[in-house]
Amino acid sequence: MNPRALTTACCALLVLAGCESAGPPAAGTATPALSREGAVQVQKEPAPYQAEEIEALVAPIALYPDPLLAQVLMASTYPLEVALAARWSKAHPNLKGDDAVKAVQNESWDVSVKSLVAFPQILAPMGDKLDWTQKLGDAFLAQQKDVFNAVQRLRVRAQQAGHLKSGAQQTVTVDTVTSGEAAPQTIVRIEPADPAVIYVPVYDPAIVYGGWGYAGYPYYYWPPYGPYYPGDAFLGGIAWGIGLAGAIAIFGDCDWNNGGVHVEHHKARNIDRNFDASKFEGGRWQHDARHRQGVAYRDNATRERYGRSMADAGGRNGFRGRDAAGGRDNGFQGVDSGGRAVQRDANRGSASLRSGAGGFGGGARGGGFGGGRGGGGRR
Repeated sequence: MNPRALTTACCALLVLAGCESAGPPAAGTATPALSREGAVQVQKEPAPYQAEEIEALVAPIALYPDPLLAQVLMASTYPLEVALAARWSKAHPNLKGDDAVKAVQNESWDVSVKSLVAFPQILAPMGDKLDWTQKLGDAFLAQQKDVFNAVQRLRVRAQQAGHLKSGAQQTVTVDTVTSGEAAPQTIVRIEPADPAVIYVPVYDPAIVYGGWGYAGYPYYYWPPYGPYYPGDAFLGGIAWGIGLAGAIAIFGDCDWNNGGVHVEHHKARNIDRNFDASKFEGGRWQHDARHRQGVAYRDNATRERYGRSMADAGGRNGFRGRDAAGGRDNGFQGVDSGGRAVQRDANRGSASLRSGAGGFGGGARGGGFGGGRGGGGRR
């Protein structure tokens, strides 16, 4: 064998050796983390999200009505299922509101993801900007209280700037909450003016929050989703668009007193007849690792809390387009001829999503914005 061939063969063997489990490590040797496919990966533990970074993540949704905000936060912890639901929504442009929710009854997605098909103007950017969706979900899983605090800070700023007030679409109230020995906290609540009709506000954070002062953390922003915001007219810095019938789609709410999400079981069953209320003790939302579909968690604490083995087992079937429990198509029902395209999108996205800390590579990158508005920018 000539030297070049020998070198090539040795390199190939080294690569293969690095991808296989070679038995227990020697004493005193750190055990490398294994990815879902078994490849050896040594990842540095990421630092917690900074307060300013979390504000940038929640900037486009902080002014959503509390029930809708709660469901976006829940769904963001299942980014791959969000991608599938977004593709389903695009394939069924005539279905929205409660009609869309009824149409996905038999899909295997989490109930929070199913609920969002009622609001295509939310699912579209969540699916297009999967890096944002994954980061938001990671932050919510690891730093739930910090996420809620960031939302409240932004709401106060929007009020001070004169852009958050009660109107035909929403009711805004301010309460003082006392929790344990902590100092009283001011809570800004946003509720739909009519619980049966949900309006989804779209706005430029640099305007509604009175500027953006975090140059190192550009805020996320997406323009009004055309069909639902005719004329692209902003009223007081906010585009309201058309209201959608969402009585069936809403099943959660923000529990500002305790820093969590409250789930109403009987309403969740309207969306998913197989909804298991036993997993939500006291009506408090709990993340379901089975719907993570093999997407890696960002940090060790979250991985240990929700169990990699459960997510991995479900993920292997999920990426094959199968439901581990029911043996049915996973997320591709009703997409008709677009089913294969959904699966290709899912597989494309999975390579980046399962890396955990890195996030999805595309979608929400952008240049600076609003130079004179506090020095910040948008993505």
